[in-house]
Amino acid sequence: MKEPGWSASAWAGQLALSCLLLLGVASADEAERRAAMIDEVVATQARYGDRPFTPETLAALGHTERHRFVPTEVRDAAYANRPLPIGHGQTISQPFIVALMTDLLRVGSGDRVLEVGTGSGYQAAVLAELDVTVFTLEIVEPLAVEARARLASLGYDRVTVRHGDGYYGWPGEGPFDAVIVTAAASYIPPPLVEQLRPGGRMVIPIGSRFHTQHLMLVEKSADGTPTVRQLLPVRFVPLTGGH
Repeated sequence: MKEPGWSASAWAGQLALSCLLLLGVASADEAERRAAMIDEVVATQARYGDRPFTPETLAALGHTERHRFVPTEVRDAAYANRPLPIGHGQTISQPFIVALMTDLLRVGSGDRVLEVGTGSGYQAAVLAELDVTVFTLEIVEPLAVEARARLASLGYDRVTVRHGDGYYGWPGEGPFDAVIVTAAASYIPPPLVEQLRPGGRMVIPIGSRFHTQHLMLVEKSADGTPTVRQLLPVRFVPLTGGH
């Protein structure tokens, strides 16, 4: 009920102010949760990693609002350091793994990155915070459609999303400075190695759903020779497609 003497425009203004204040509280809360997530990611890397994450990687993670990339029903857990379901049998990766894979790519401003497995678009958004151009492929069409709309609405105009089988990469846009695969393959897809430029890096989990998977780092030398290094055990959804 309106108080006597309050006009409709005054009530509208008060309502708008209340909404802004509530949004401010929510934004501050999300920022605090994001900062706590970064602290946990740093602590995890200190236990398991061989070197600290770069400030650029941590800043990219800190700028990316993870709660916008998860379904409403799990939003309360958006900044927990664990994977979360995003529908269609897929997940958004654990923040530590996102930071690790991002850091391993060693990309910088102006680089071009191919991502296989867009999911909700979170990893692509983190990469875009590093001022790189991201070409990302998602085989589950509803996820591709949702991620494209989400990234556009959040202003990530340097990310291009396409529905397709990531095994074959994106031949029309290569070679890429880096390739990141966010689903486990049984072996390293040759088309992705071919589309990686000399001097570039690829990070990819290898292994099957029911056996041990390992995160692998592929480095391509100046003469085009790839070398592969096994990093640590991981658990990803499988890479699917017609290959």
